[in-house]
Amino acid sequence: MIASFRRARALALAVPVLLAACAAPMAGPGTPRTVEVGIVGLNDFHGSLEPPRQSVFMPDGEGGTAAIPAGGAAWLASAVDSVRGQYRNHLTVTAGDMIGASQLASSLYLDEPAIGVLNRIGVDFSAVGNHEFDRGQDELLRMQNGGCAQHTAKAPCQLEPFTGARMRILSASTVRADGTTLFPATGLRSFGTGKRKVTVGLIGLTLKGTPSLVSPDGIKGLTFADEADTINAAIPGLKAQGADAIVVLIHQGGKTSGAPDPQGCNALAGDIQPILARLDPRVDVIVSGHTHWSYVCDYAAVDPARPFLLTSAGVYGELVTDIALEIDPAADRVVSKRARNVIVQSQPYTASRGPVGNSPLVPQFQPRADVAEYVARYVAASKEFTARPIGKIAGPAAKGEGAQSNLGGPLGNLIADAQLAATAGQGAQIAFMNPFGIRAPLVPAADGTLTFGDIYLVQPFGNNLVTETLTGAQIKAALEQGFDEIGPEQVLTPSAGFAYRVDRARPVGSRITAMSLDGAAIDPAKSYRVTVNGFLALGGDGHTVFAAGLNAVQGPTDIDAFEAWFKGPAPRAVPAEPRTQFTG
Repeated sequence: MIASFRRARALALAVPVLLAACAAPMAGPGTPRTVEVGIVGLNDFHGSLEPPRQSVFMPDGEGGTAAIPAGGAAWLASAVDSVRGQYRNHLTVTAGDMIGASQLASSLYLDEPAIGVLNRIGVDFSAVGNHEFDRGQDELLRMQNGGCAQHTAKAPCQLEPFTGARMRILSASTVRADGTTLFPATGLRSFGTGKRKVTVGLIGLTLKGTPSLVSPDGIKGLTFADEADTINAAIPGLKAQGADAIVVLIHQGGKTSGAPDPQGCNALAGDIQPILARLDPRVDVIVSGHTHWSYVCDYAAVDPARPFLLTSAGVYGELVTDIALEIDPAADRVVSKRARNVIVQSQPYTASRGPVGNSPLVPQFQPRADVAEYVARYVAASKEFTARPIGKIAGPAAKGEGAQSNLGGPLGNLIADAQLAATAGQGAQIAFMNPFGIRAPLVPAADGTLTFGDIYLVQPFGNNLVTETLTGAQIKAALEQGFDEIGPEQVLTPSAGFAYRVDRARPVGSRITAMSLDGAAIDPAKSYRVTVNGFLALGGDGHTVFAAGLNAVQGPTDIDAFEAWFKGPAPRAVPAEPRTQFTG
């Protein structure tokens, strides 16, 4: 009881501090000098129609960490409504990856239901993420414009006509051969009239590294310009059109360190930083994404000359960002800004480590009825695929979460073993799995039964496996790329029999200190047959060495290989042994 009182008191004391910082300057009695505009920020929804069975971690007020069950489209809609309801003037925006790598109920229908959810939520503008290109640029154009033209192996409009996204997609840095952008580069939204009119200018763009993250066929003829140069070049035009505030929607981001805190910005690092360091200081807010991390950063603490507000709302609709701008229409500028991340607490679930219940630390949202009904229609239609039993497993298989999301964990071991078995006919001796390609833990029913829907939550990409020849030296170089300090650290999970040691204290390029296969040291000059998913085989996640492999043979899809693994001994064991050792 005493602990609960202390926790509630600590949380209550935080509120007046926030509100005191929010007071708007006044021009005279009863007449505010500024106009308030609220912005709801989203990113990396990935077609998460149903609750993703994941948690948002936050301080519990007692020196520990609380896990909050979050996400689900109907709950997300209620959270957006709650934030938006605070503001007379408001915008709802996203930083991309709203589709692609989606839950099965969305992916089976080409993410048309994900767009349907975003339409019902009322998104106004969205940047383009790398996953928006998963089915190619023609299909992405259909997402905006609607229609039932078929650009993939799957038939569109299976349940209803598709009318397209009501939000305006922006792609300032995605350039066609003729110099035009794939979608408009910028957007404007005005509020009020006369002397009280204010205008928000928006710039939307994806990361320059998109070509390393998607199939080349999907972006043929497109180039991806430098992010900072693109943003800076767009600002004068927006200002000339009367923009009082500049908001950037960018599919690039960073990560913080230390205890999880959706409101924090501790030791922010990542590919967003060199972009911020070069931005025109007239930018007011950057809504970011891509890293699946949540943060709220006052960049003035890093660079007083660039007092941006930088935000990210994590992943899968588990959070929304509440951003407020106070704009002085007489001075044509933002005079104050603030932001906070709102956790979309939804319903309890069972994780690989046990039940996760609701928490009194943050509000619990109720599902919005119209969105819940819409989602239920697609979920019901997909049941034939999702509910099909595919085998049994001895227990839950966990993946790295939070600060350890760069580790595959026992689930990474399981996937790598499945991929090795599926490609043995191509001579595979080793398989590697990238941790960021593992989307959810694997949690069976009480009797160990797994359904296709369970494994699809883990691997929703449909990547074909590729088996290729690499030398021992190339294998080392590929592993080194996970620790090269270019982008986030990634610890590739190997299949059974392969082990390696890492010393982070050594210089970049020499951090892999040992590698072995079935107890024998890897010979740098010897050739080995190695299996990776098609994304890595194209050099994805910065692992460009895999793109240089020889005698490449394409195998089954990752999901087919995973399903086939459960046709073996039942229940299938979860290989929990560490296959990577860290020293230094």
